[in-house]
Amino acid sequence: MADEFVKVASLSDVPPGDMLSIKVGPEEILLVNLDGELHACDDICTHAYANLSEGDLEEGELVCPLHGAVFDVASGKPITPPATQALRKFAIRVEGDDVLVGPAIEAE
Repeated sequence: MADEFVKVASLSDVPPGDMLSIKVGPEEILLVNLDGELHACDDICTHAYANLSEGDLEEGELVCPLHGAVFDVASGKPITPPATQALRKFAIRVEGDDVLVGPAIEAE
């Protein structure tokens, strides 16, 4: 993915408590709205190939539908096994009603 930001959705596409799977070039990215704060991370579990968008979002945590690994949405860090590697986070920007996603950012 290039270093520029790309419009991927409108705010109305991701209401609070919802998530939206998007594709930007080869990247499969998950947009998550936690109480009005948007986050962008990998949509693919780091343990085994599974779309996290098909799992559950529970109180700021993503639950993988394949083996039940749990990730913290805000940090991308795994909370429970079998996942041990954090999800990549992506820069995100809101301009008016437009949601833009940028390059992957360094883990905290």
